[in-house]
Amino acid sequence: MKQLRPAILLTLFFVVLTGIAFPVVVWAVGRVAFPSQAAGSLIQDAKGNVVGSSLLGQTFTKPEYFHPRPSAAGSGYDAANSSGTNLGPTSDKLINGIKDDPATKDVDETYLGFGDLAKAYREENGLAADAMIPADAATRSASGLDPEISPANAELQVARVAKARGLGADRVRQLVEEHTSGRTLGIFGEPRVNVLQLNLALDGLR
Repeated sequence: MKQLRPAILLTLFFVVLTGIAFPVVVWAVGRVAFPSQAAGSLIQDAKGNVVGSSLLGQTFTKPEYFHPRPSAAGSGYDAANSSGTNLGPTSDKLINGIKDDPATKDVDETYLGFGDLAKAYREENGLAADAMIPADAATRSASGLDPEISPANAELQVARVAKARGLGADRVRQLVEEHTSGRTLGIFGEPRVNVLQLNLALDGLR
């Protein structure tokens, strides 16, 4: 009993400390110091409805919206099926794609390669067949949930969005600049544009 009693008490003590007290403290600090991040970085529209998260990408296909980078997560930006392509830079499948991809099991689905994605991107944005495009315009992100695109990617979409909305290209370009974030702490990462926030701002111009 002399050995059993302190063992049981210590076990209960650490269960309460690490299983209850510590999580509660971390949760409370997060809610107070970082309320938006702790709640999932949710984004609301003009009516106050939650339309997404600044951390998760969404599919946009209409010409009046900026389009995100391609996604390999499920049918696109599926948070329950986050994944990248896991293909090396010399992979024939990554470059040229594959028809009736066996990875899709019972569903007949074509896996679009870089060439297919680049061609589609150029066509939808009215670019020349040999126009240079940024890498994120035709490559999938590691998570498949990337909510942001590069400023260069957004710039190539300005003309299409402006035409579809009947706006001046300079007005749309100004909006892109307003929603461009710089490097984290000035040194980490690259400048980026959150697609969902930018598209909501476009809708707000009405």
